[in-house]
Order: sequence, then structure tokens, then C-alpha cells
Amino acid sequence: MHYKPESYVAEVLGRPSTERFDPGLEGFSCPFVGATCTKRSASLSEPYPVCSIFNQDRQICVCPKRFHQAHFLRDVVRHCWSGERPARIKAVKEVKMKGFGNVDFVIADILENGEVGQFLSVELQAIDITGTVMDAYQSWLAGERLSSKKSYGMNWSNVHKRYITQLIRKGYFHHHWGTRIVAIMQDAVYQYIKEWADFMRSPDVQDKNINIVFMSYKFEQDPDSPKAQRLALSEVEGTSHANLQQAILYKEPPSREQFCGQILQAIDRNL
Repeated sequence: MHYKPESYVAEVLGRPSTERFDPGLEGFSCPFVGATCTKRSASLSEPYPVCSIFNQDRQICVCPKRFHQAHFLRDVVRHCWSGERPARIKAVKEVKMKGFGNVDFVIADILENGEVGQFLSVELQAIDITGTVMDAYQSWLAGERLSSKKSYGMNWSNVHKRYITQLIRKGYFHHHWGTRIVAIMQDAVYQYIKEWADFMRSPDVQDKNINIVFMSYKFEQDPDSPKAQRLALSEVEGTSHANLQQAILYKEPPSREQFCGQILQAIDRNL
């Protein structure tokens, strides 16, 4: 049996994988940022321009630059900015500071004296793959089918082990600065976070106690290109670093009896 690579690779350079084209002839140009694709793989000497994949019949974004199609900075200002939109608003990329780390974007109100007034930080979050779709992509490039079924998954554990931990830390800093950080992600990732942590959240993101805002986007049919998908705003909810941290630290523990059973199994394995 042979398998279609299009069953695994959803988009290449922002276009449906059902379209046949050569990314090299396109200059590997990402249509969402207007620059050469920055995704790389050790097995390729050229960019690896897979934007999204299929996982359990769902299209999942695996490149954060995919969110640029959605004009997320405009959405952040529209939904998360407190008060009227200022006339001197500026958006800058990759703001870094020792002891803090970095954020993907900051949207700031620059005052008449040149100082920074109100600002919002913005983080983009795609999700990594456990396993790979590289051979599916290479088969797609060659116009061939796969000889075996692909097995891969989504690295959900990395979402809470790394991303949520960093978000709590940065949310704490933003609390002290009197502002908030906005986390941009796909609806599937946000749904996983809600089910895993079950933290308190509110649609009133202007609440003064909120310092972390989740903005989730979903794939839907693009009316301008019926064969393609676009990302559209799905949900905007806020929480605090304290609520998110408490939900993680005080999850219901597994039973002592089950853990003791695991201890006994481990002893048996080492005999």
C-alpha cells in the first residue's frame, strides 16, 4: 500500500500541499512575512518550508510565522489595549533583556517626550512534532507516494514543561510593570492547555487583575482561495500568572496506592 504525502503535510510555503509547485523556484519565500523561510532541518541544505501538518485529521500549525496571515498585532490592539488607541503606537520585534529573556513583539505607545507609555508584549506559539514528516515532505517534492504509513505526534509535553513555565514567569514580570503579555496560539494548543491546567480565566481581558491573555486562532476555509485555509481569531481570554501557577502546582494528585504499585513493579524489574 502507498500513502499520499498530502495526508501528512498540509501546507508548504503557505499553499495547500495538494498544489504542485517547486518551493525552490518560489525562492522559498514565505508569503506571511515576505522573506525567505527560516525553517531548517539538518537533513536539508535548503529551507524546510512546511507550515502546517495533519494530525488526527486536524490541521496543526508548526511554524509561528504562519500566524502573520491573521494580522494578530491588529487583533491584539483591538482586543487587549486599555483605553483609546494612541496615535504614536509602534510595534517592534524581538525585545530582549538580561534576567527576563525575550518576547517576539512589543506594541508600545511612544509619548511626545519620546518615552514609552503603555505597552503590551506578544508571544507566538506553534507546536513541535514528535517524530518527523521529513520523508513525507521529500516525497511531496519528488511527486511520489510513501511506501509506509507515517507515525508521529505533537509534542504536547513541551507546551507545559517549557512554554507555560516561561509564560508564568513573564506574566509575573508584567504584573509588576502594570501591563500584560498576550500569548498567540492555535485553538488546538489552547484547548490542550485548558484541559491540562483548568485554570481560572475570563473573557474580560481589561480586568486589572489579568496579566496573561490567550488569543487563539482556528483554521477555516479562505474565501479568497477556496482550496486554502486561513487562520481566524477564535477566542480571547485572560488570566493571571498566579491563577495559572496555582492550577499547575495544585493539580489533583494521583493515588498513593497507584504510586506504590509502580514502586513494586520497578522492584520486580530490577530483581
